[in-house]
Amino acid sequence: MFQKVILLNSEQWGALSLAKRIVVKVGTSTLAHQTGKLNLFQLEKLVRELADVHNQGQEVLLVTSGAIGAGAGKLGLKQKPRTIPEKQAAAAVGQGVLLHMYEKLFAEYGAVVAQILLTREDIVNRKRYLNARHTLSTLIQYGVIPIINENDTVVVDEIRFGDNDTLAALVAGLIDADLLILLSDIDGLYTGDPRTDTGAELINIIEEVTPEIEQLAGGTGSEFGSGGMETKIQAGKIAINSGVNMVITNGQTEGIIRRVLSGQGTGTLFVPRENRLHSRKRWIAYGSRVQGKVVVDDGARRAITSSGKSLLPSGILHVDGRFESGHVVSVVSLEGGEFARGIINYSSEQVSLIKGKQTQEIGAILGHKDYDEVIHRDNMTVTVRGGRQK
Repeated sequence: MFQKVILLNSEQWGALSLAKRIVVKVGTSTLAHQTGKLNLFQLEKLVRELADVHNQGQEVLLVTSGAIGAGAGKLGLKQKPRTIPEKQAAAAVGQGVLLHMYEKLFAEYGAVVAQILLTREDIVNRKRYLNARHTLSTLIQYGVIPIINENDTVVVDEIRFGDNDTLAALVAGLIDADLLILLSDIDGLYTGDPRTDTGAELINIIEEVTPEIEQLAGGTGSEFGSGGMETKIQAGKIAINSGVNMVITNGQTEGIIRRVLSGQGTGTLFVPRENRLHSRKRWIAYGSRVQGKVVVDDGARRAITSSGKSLLPSGILHVDGRFESGHVVSVVSLEGGEFARGIINYSSEQVSLIKGKQTQEIGAILGHKDYDEVIHRDNMTVTVRGGRQK
C-alpha cells in the first residue's frame, strides 16, 4: 500500500536537509521546448540553483537528458528520431551543444564541470564499473560537478540503459549518494493520471514498491523524451535498495531543488531501506548482466531466502544457459521465478556435473574443489517482499 502524507515537513522529508552528496536528473521535457530546441530559461535556472547548492558545500552530480533532443532541434527535425542511426547522429550533434551550454552557464558561477558518457557495458563490466566509481569520486574530491549522460552516439539496443531515470539511479548507487532528485514535468506519482482524472491525488511518500504502485505507472513521457512514470518507479526500486532517498518532483517549479533540500518540497519521496546494500551486491542486483540460470529445489530456496545460506550443489536441479566461473547467474525456483542472483564459482558444465551432489563429492567429480559453495552468500542478492534486495 502507498502512504499519503499531508505534512511535507515530516521526519522523512526533513531528513533530506542532511543530504551531502546529491544526484539530480533532468529530463528532456524540462530542458527542451516542444520544438526540441533547448529551453534556455529553464536551463539557466537549473544551473544557477545547482551552482548555489554546490557553493554551500554539498556535492552535486547532474544526470542530464536532452542530447538527442538538442541535436534534433539543431538539425531542424520535427519529431524525435526513431532509428538507432538517427538517434546516434542527433546525439553526436546534440552532446556538443548541450555540454557547451552547461559549461558556459556553470562557468558564470565559478563552477567547473566534467562530461561523463556511460553505456550499460560500463555498469555491467565489473572492472569498468569500479573505474567509473573511482573517476566520479576523484572528480567530486576536486570540487568538479560531473555532468553524466548515456553515450547515445555509440549505444545499441543490447547495451543501452533505455532511459536516464535508470541511469541516474545506478549512478546514485555507484557513488553512494544520499539523495536522488528526478526532475520531471509532473509533481510526482499520483493515484491516477492527473491530466485526465480530477480526483487523482499526489502520493507524498512511498516506503515499498508494491505491485499496486507499479500499476499506477502510465506510458512514456514527452515527444522528445524516452522515459515515463514507469521508469521512475523502477528507478525508485533501485534507489530504495541502494540506501538512497529519491524524490520525483516538477522541474519547472521555482526553487524546487532548494525546497527539496530544506524538507519543504512537493513531490513523491521514495524512502530507502535502513541498511543499504554493499556496493558489490548493488552491482550484482542492478548493474550486472545475467549469463544463465540455475533451478533449485524448495529446500535450497528456503535455506537461501529464510536462513541466509549459500547455494550448495545438493540443492540444484538443472542448469540453463552457458556461463563461466565469475559470471552472474539467476537463481530460480521450481515455479520458474527468480528469487536471487549471484556470482557463480563454477562453469555451467561443472555445475551440471555436480548438481544434486554433496559438497564433499565435488573434488572427486571435477578432479579439484576450489569452493564448497556454488554461490557464496556474500556474492548473492535475494529478492524479498516489495522488490527489496538483501
